[in-house]
Amino acid sequence: MRRSGVNTGKLGPITPALPGASAVAELSAVAEPVGDPGEIVGVATYGAGMPESGSAAQATLTRAQVIAFRWHAHQLDRPPGSAAGLDDVALLDFGIQDTGQQAARWALTNRGLESYRDVDTLLGWTIRVSPHLYRRTDTSPVARATAPLSEADAARRIYDAAKPLRAAGLGVLDSLAVVAKGERAIVKKPTVKGELSTALTAVLDPPYLRRCNPCDAIHAWESPFRMAALQAGLELQPGSSPPVLQRISGFDPPLFARTSSRADSRFDVIRNYLRFYGPAGPKDVAAFLDAPVKEMAARWPADAVPVAVTGAPGVSGERSMLADDLQIAGSTPEKPGAVRILGPFDGYLQLRDRPMLVGDNAHAKDLWRVLGRPGAVALDGEIIGTWRPKSSGTNLTVRFEPWLPTSKARRAEIAEQARRLAAVRGLELTELTGT
Repeated sequence: MRRSGVNTGKLGPITPALPGASAVAELSAVAEPVGDPGEIVGVATYGAGMPESGSAAQATLTRAQVIAFRWHAHQLDRPPGSAAGLDDVALLDFGIQDTGQQAARWALTNRGLESYRDVDTLLGWTIRVSPHLYRRTDTSPVARATAPLSEADAARRIYDAAKPLRAAGLGVLDSLAVVAKGERAIVKKPTVKGELSTALTAVLDPPYLRRCNPCDAIHAWESPFRMAALQAGLELQPGSSPPVLQRISGFDPPLFARTSSRADSRFDVIRNYLRFYGPAGPKDVAAFLDAPVKEMAARWPADAVPVAVTGAPGVSGERSMLADDLQIAGSTPEKPGAVRILGPFDGYLQLRDRPMLVGDNAHAKDLWRVLGRPGAVALDGEIIGTWRPKSSGTNLTVRFEPWLPTSKARRAEIAEQARRLAAVRGLELTELTGT
């Protein structure tokens, strides 16, 4: 059975004082089939904005409890091979970013799923117009949930591409639908991205186009081009480089006819940010989605409750959690000593309140650098160093750069993780280097 929230595992529930907290009802059915985009299983319930904070009954969590909750929510505390299948990986409700070599497959391996069929997954440009992996059976609710919430949200997500559209008196959502219809008409067989871009440019009007200096050519703006693909019923072929797009079999493309304001609660992007990165505020979610803060605050979940966090001096602003998740986060977690080598864009590292996870500015600057970003080595949720790969033929070398003194036993655990990473990439680990 699929999870509608996080797995409670070894973290037993507690009952802190909550002012009027009530959870959204559990979904009574699994996701709709791919071919039926109209049905909504369980609509997310929104309140009238952020809950009030500062009351005597406000819940308080320590930074350690927050880290333990997020680690557990991401299911990174599970033993290897313990996931029963794609339905047993909660993060697939939100999407797993597939940036880098075998990135999504390694992220799933870290969450207990060591094998699955590509045919059972869907890869599409969704959150931050980056490639994310989902269950194929969830195509319809994912397409709805990852669409813009509104005209203002759509304009924010495509950045400068909105300016010429508005200057020409065109609505952004309507313009995105034009791009999606154009892509749909062109892609009748698997098509390389460059070929699609050239053909699309030929049928779009000037407000949809820009001059690209690196390409020395005029073509469609990148963000609308990517955002429109899933709405056009197009998916990315896994492992293709350059990207190859193809039609999703049996899927009726929505073409931006529906916004995400009535998304299935299990796939709702605001709720899911709180599921995996709570406690958080609208600014965090807006930064994660490249969306307007005002839109996030107006659609804040009705069952979110205010939470104060102690022991995190670099984190500020009002924060809240889903009420059911607070019961889990407030308990004292067991520490199984789980070491994980996380990819540079692993979901666990995608939080927007980065000082919550890494308080040292120099370490944070290195971990989240724009170019040449390393991966992270984590122990029970705490980052203990970074890693960088180097491959030659069928051999892989991993350089570990520790932030703290590391015992021989711990290095042996890291080496074992590196061997598993090499296997996922079809390589053999030759050496774990670093001090």
